[in-house]
Amino acid sequence: MTNYGDAALKHRIPVIDRMMEVLSQLERRDSGLTIRDLVAQLHLPRTTIYRILNTLQMHDMVHRDESGAYQLGRRLLGLAAHVATGASEVDLVAVAQPFLDHLGAELGEGVKLSVLDRNGVLVLAAAQGRREYALTVAPGQRMEAHAGAASRLLLSYLPEAELAAWLDKPLVAFTAKTLTDPRRLRTELTRIRRLGWSQDKGETAPSIHAFAAPVFDTRGELVAALSVPFLAGTEPSRMEDIRLATIAAAKALTAAIPGPVVR
Repeated sequence: MTNYGDAALKHRIPVIDRMMEVLSQLERRDSGLTIRDLVAQLHLPRTTIYRILNTLQMHDMVHRDESGAYQLGRRLLGLAAHVATGASEVDLVAVAQPFLDHLGAELGEGVKLSVLDRNGVLVLAAAQGRREYALTVAPGQRMEAHAGAASRLLLSYLPEAELAAWLDKPLVAFTAKTLTDPRRLRTELTRIRRLGWSQDKGETAPSIHAFAAPVFDTRGELVAALSVPFLAGTEPSRMEDIRLATIAAAKALTAAIPGPVVR
């Protein structure tokens, strides 16, 4: 009988293996890598690296910045919209974008839709705010899972075994407000789950606050967090407007999701 593993190895496509090696290296470096960097790290011919990058760039899987460094491209976000939440029956980004745009226009602040994957929190979609001093948000941003309104909200709905795995990891302090004690963080996550929304009071940067609310599918399972970051020092009445609008938009998006997001 043929071993399945041996058969799989026999039918691999070497150029795709090399392409995945290139993407894996780019995934590890947010600032990007040059062709020279990739040649040194992968020990592949320069022409091979160039041809792979050129092909990936044509498909918007990578992009090249002004310094000549390559980074992961926006096309991957469309794939991540399905991978991060499972093979989805729903195009979550397409459904969510009008709600993000409406909320951004209503508040004048940036709006984000984030999910939790094995590498942390990923911003799947965003809408820019037009208010003066609105914070810039963009799809593809990566956040730590334990700090920030959206991040902690996503953690708060995890099954116990998955949550324990995240809390066993080193919890880095970004500011004095970052919770790094697993017991205190677990208590806060329980509180967030009870409230149904989350607040960031400067956990990732002292000047950035935020509110986040959960988005569910038709089975009542959490699929994303909708959040609005804003500058510290915002008037309390304005903060309450942001909180209520964030919760309302998340509920409206939840109601608009036409079917389950399959995990």
